[in-house]
Amino acid sequence: MNLVPVVLCGGAGARLWPVSREALPKPFIKLADGDSLLAKALRRAAGAARGAGLLAVTHRDYFFLVKEEYEALGLAAPLDFVLEPVARNTGPAIAAAALDIARRHGEGALMLVLPADQVIGPLEEDEAAFAAAVDEAARLAAQGWLVTFGIAPSRPETGFGYMEMGDALSASACRVKRFVEKPDAATAQAYLAAGAYRWNAGIFCFSAGAALAALREHAPDVLRAVEAGRHAQAPEISFDYAVMEKAQRVAMVRAAFAWSDVGSWAALAELARPDALGNRVQGKAVLVDSARLFVQSGERVVAAIGLEDLLIVDTPDALLVSRWDRAQDVKKVVESLKRESHDSVRHHRTVHRPWGTYTVLEEGPRFKIKRIVVKPGASLSLQRHRRRSEHWVVLSGKASVVHEDRETLIGPDESAFIRAGEKHRLSNPGSVDCVIIEVQTGDYVGEDDIERLDDRYGRS
Repeated sequence: MNLVPVVLCGGAGARLWPVSREALPKPFIKLADGDSLLAKALRRAAGAARGAGLLAVTHRDYFFLVKEEYEALGLAAPLDFVLEPVARNTGPAIAAAALDIARRHGEGALMLVLPADQVIGPLEEDEAAFAAAVDEAARLAAQGWLVTFGIAPSRPETGFGYMEMGDALSASACRVKRFVEKPDAATAQAYLAAGAYRWNAGIFCFSAGAALAALREHAPDVLRAVEAGRHAQAPEISFDYAVMEKAQRVAMVRAAFAWSDVGSWAALAELARPDALGNRVQGKAVLVDSARLFVQSGERVVAAIGLEDLLIVDTPDALLVSRWDRAQDVKKVVESLKRESHDSVRHHRTVHRPWGTYTVLEEGPRFKIKRIVVKPGASLSLQRHRRRSEHWVVLSGKASVVHEDRETLIGPDESAFIRAGEKHRLSNPGSVDCVIIEVQTGDYVGEDDIERLDDRYGRS
């Protein structure tokens, strides 16, 4: 029987700002071992696939990021995509995946739904326990159960949903008696003491047909919108709320592996190894008379003196300082910045594009300076700007420049000047990165001053 792992690669991860941004969200965050959360999820998914490839459900803006991440892993299983025009939570995302799998593999095919922002492990025993849990979930799903994974709580966590365990179905599985919303601290402590509750991991297994039937019964508005290609009009609702909490044949596999839902800086910090004073550092930091700090730095050295119980996250354009117990409130910072339309919500200084990256080096009235890296064989769109001119200077590599009806090849120390309103395209015909400095001048240098006339990546 086919089992298709479905990796959900959505979600802005607002509580992990300033590293997680809308244009480069939480799944793409690199951990201390150099892997991203998405890379770990894709490897895990490839190991669970049976008789078919993988399916990634993601926003269309992230398609090339996910594709490049998967290709870099060198995995054998093919990866297919369902691209969402807008994120509408896991209900519509899983509905779209179930429709796609039913169409390609039949309604009897099983689907294993894996969020891209979780960590399992780090021990080999955890990977073996995950594989055993998938086997049990697949066995139950083949019998028509909607299966979820339950994690034994290790603390009275108020940020997770809980499930109460019901009648046993096997040595490692049981019915789900009820789902419980995120509790207050006292209720979470009572659940921990009772021993009859598990954290809801957000990992599911069921047949495509069972998922569609449950959606048709419990969330028909979600399924109708997705079936009709009106994804953006689907209710924004999780699959838990839309289906799992209402359905009757819901089973839980009691997971025996180490699991972390990387939903906040406090959760991410716990993945790093502490020193004798409980400090966890990623990057370069100098700590004097400080304890129980988490510090993540990039280009700059972070120095802390006489501090305790703080999270410090430094990026080139934003700095976060928070108490450990207020990590969930980072989302409030993002909400405030959104109201101001601050660019740090959307982009990093370095922005990823299908053709490469650009980094804003400096910006002021009537000018912006960028460092642009174009990958070998890649090409920007044929475009023009109404309100700015651009001056390009090649630092390394070769650049093919289309300027109106002319095409020229320029190399290091050579330049091109494009006036406002003129058609142009920048390509890299070489086998190494092409690096240029771009100076924009004009009365407006915003990123939305662009008219794409032709684009190989479908953005025109």
